[in-house]
Formats: sequence, structure tokens, C-alpha cells
Amino acid sequence: MQGIRAKLTFLFQSTKGLILVAIALISLVTAGLGTLSGPMREWGVTDFVVRTFGLRLVEAEREGRIILLYHTIAIAVVAVETYIITALVPMKDHERTQINGTITFGYLLTLVFGLWFGYFGHNFVFHGLYLFGLSLTFFAGLLLAKALWPWRKEFRVASQAYAHWGTVDLERVAFFVMAIAMLGSALFGAVTGSYWGNGHETFLAEDILREPEKTALQLAIIGHLHIMLTLIAVALALIVGRWLDFKGVWHKLSMPLFILGTIVITLGVWAVVPFEPIAHTFIYIGSTIVLLGALFLVIFGFRKLIRERLDAQGIGKATFGQALEALLHDPLKFGALWQMVFMNFVVSGPGIFMAVKLDEIFRMWALRDERLILTGHWHILSGIIATIILLYYGDLAGLKGRVRQVFGWVVIVFSDLAFAATTIFMMKRLFVTASAERPLVNTTTLLMDIGLGAVLLALAALMVWRLVDLFKKRGRWRVELEETGMEVSQ
Repeated sequence: MQGIRAKLTFLFQSTKGLILVAIALISLVTAGLGTLSGPMREWGVTDFVVRTFGLRLVEAEREGRIILLYHTIAIAVVAVETYIITALVPMKDHERTQINGTITFGYLLTLVFGLWFGYFGHNFVFHGLYLFGLSLTFFAGLLLAKALWPWRKEFRVASQAYAHWGTVDLERVAFFVMAIAMLGSALFGAVTGSYWGNGHETFLAEDILREPEKTALQLAIIGHLHIMLTLIAVALALIVGRWLDFKGVWHKLSMPLFILGTIVITLGVWAVVPFEPIAHTFIYIGSTIVLLGALFLVIFGFRKLIRERLDAQGIGKATFGQALEALLHDPLKFGALWQMVFMNFVVSGPGIFMAVKLDEIFRMWALRDERLILTGHWHILSGIIATIILLYYGDLAGLKGRVRQVFGWVVIVFSDLAFAATTIFMMKRLFVTASAERPLVNTTTLLMDIGLGAVLLALAALMVWRLVDLFKKRGRWRVELEETGMEVSQ
């Protein structure tokens, strides 16, 4: 009995356990509902899963199911980031406990009952519990914003090497601004959701992209999905900076940019409803500011990785080859920074090009081809966020030696292979006509499947390792629990 209690304490009270549970659930949902995708239908897997588990997949309700699925995964990702923030950013112990406990209960309710309602029959009690879970998650966000309040005397800037304004820690301000922006943007979508069936109907943003007139509620939903994904990425960039002990000149330049850029993007998205024509200008400006802040983080991180490895090797003046080898030595930390760079080639670059050439090129294409770009754009960004979280968790879980190398490089190389293939696939009309696209489509689809499949196998291996470890009386989980001091205090 004490062993079970200790395992539950590790899984639902320690930071490493909470992150492990959330990632495991996201993995199960992704793998399970991934069987309903197009290729799985062709292979007969979808029919087998539907019959075996009794799923109810009414075609007319497809959009609603997708919205539920996106929310359940996104809320779990937000929970993971929240756990990391409460562990990395100084705050009082009781605040950390309240935040983690509230958001855990909230995302579990959202995930379980949201999917149950969407895929196993429409019991509206479950839908109510799904909404209750979202509400609890929002309340956890309020608690987090309160705990991050940057003007508290006990959390003044610790060193002059970090960005500060007087005694105020600007990195803490950046986390606080991100939290407030996310709360406001969540309300941006929640208010629209309250009008469902009363002036607002279910839709996917990519399905109405060419409608000349969009309602205020439709614009709000489009803005909501864009800003929430952006803020998740901003939070992750700040987490990576904290992980790498971001400081010095680059930190002092970067933090004001993160703060200003987050504010400008958020206000620009909120302005989409009343001032759509000019709102996008503010969004572009804010995005550029944030990307510049992230660039400074990458510069600092690359230099730090090189310097630390060369110092460990006792090399004073390194050649280019030695510096490159030092940079690539730790794939987990290098990968988190590299993915931010790679994002510009597969997300930011194509997105800017599409915005500039929208009327000249892309609106001349068939609707299906333009729709592919939008869906691919969002999914690649989501995938990059997921890989950075996996790399961070690999370090947190204590991967070392050859296992660390293999896991890190598999995630980096194969995910980037998949994302590059996806970018070529969604932009293919620039290279080939519809009548000659088949070889390109077959090749890019195969590369996507190989890349994503390899990443999922690496993730599965990591999850199996942790699952097997949980069944050991004196496994790694026990050591990690003892490091927190929780078992002793109980």
C-alpha cells in the first residue's frame, strides 16, 4: 500500500511525475485517434478501431470532434508548460501546489470527458464536465498569474547579469505578460463558444478562408486559435531560456522584445474583430519583435553550448570543426534551439511569403491547395513545439550517454525530415501542376510517414522505459521522488 501511495505521490505531486503523466496521455490520444486519419482508413485500421471500441463517427459532426480533440491536446500541453514554469520560476510552495493541483484536475476532466462526449456518444453531462475542466484550467491560469506577479519584493532580480528594470526581473515580467495574454485570449474564444447555436455554428478556420464576409464570431475563433498557439510557443521559448540560464547582454536585449512583442501580437489579434484590415499589421510587427527576441536566445544558447563543451575538453582556441562538434555534442539542448531556427524555414518563411503573395499567387490556386497550406502551417508549428517539449523532458528524465544521443538525434533529424516534406507538399503547386504532382506527393507523403513514425517510436520507447521503471520497487521514480523531499515530509 505504501508503494502505491509513493507512486501516486510521484505521478501527481512531483514535477517530473506530472509531466510524465501529461505526456503519456497526449501520446495515447495522438496514437489512438491517429488511427482515424486518411492512410489508416485506406488500410482498414479505422474500421477495426471503430468497431472494436464502439466509436460514433457521424460525418456531419466531424468539425465538432476535431475542435474537441484540439482542445484536449492543447490544454494538456498548457498543463505541461505550467508544471515546468512553476518548477523553474521562483514562487511560494503553497502557490506551486495550488496551481499544479488545479490545472491537473482541470486538464484531466477536459481530456477524458471531452473525448468521451465527442467520440462515444453525446452525453451532455460529459460535455458539462469538459467545460468544467476548461474552467478549472482557466482558474489555474489566474493562480499562476498571481504567483508570477513581478513586483513582489521577495522575487526581485537576483543578479545584474539578468534583464532588469530597477529591481524588477524582466524575465518574470515576460512570463507574467504571457500568462495574462493567454488568459485574455482564452476568454476571446470562450465568449464566442457561449454563442454556439445562437448565432454561431461549428466550423474549421480553413473552410471559410475565401469567404469575403466573416462574422465577428468567426473572426474571434480564427484569432483565438492563432494567438493561443503563438502564446504556447512564446511560453516555451521563455522556458528554454530559463533551462539554459539565459543571461548577459543578449538576455537584456531579448526580454524587453518578448514583453513588447507578446503585447503587440495579443492586442493585434484581439483587434481582428473590430479592426480586421489593420489588425494584421500589428500581428506581423509583434511576430517580428518576438522572433528577434528568440534569435538572441539562440545566439546566446549556441555560444554557451560551444563554450561549455570546449572548457570541459580543455580547448582554449578551437578550430571551426571543434566548435561545430562542441555545438552538436548535446542534441537535447542543441535541438531545442535548432528547432527555433528551423521553424523559420518551414513556418515563418512560408507564412510571410504567402501573406506577401496572397492575391498574386495563392488566391489563383484551387481552394484545396490553399487550404492545405493553412492546415500544414498550424500542424508544423504544433509539431515543433512538441519536439522541443520532448527534448526538454528527455533532459529532465535524466537521459545520458548513448541513449541521450540516439533519442535527441532521432527527434531532431526525423521530425525535421517530416516538417520539410510537409512544407514541400503544401507548397507543391509552386513546383508542379496538378496533372504531374503524383511522384512528388508520393515521395513527400512517404517521408512524412517515416519522419513522424520514427519520432513516435522514440517517444514510445521513452514512455515504455518510464512505465517499466514504475513497476520497480527501487526504480528511478523513487530516486526522483526522494529528491523532492515529498516522501519524507509525508
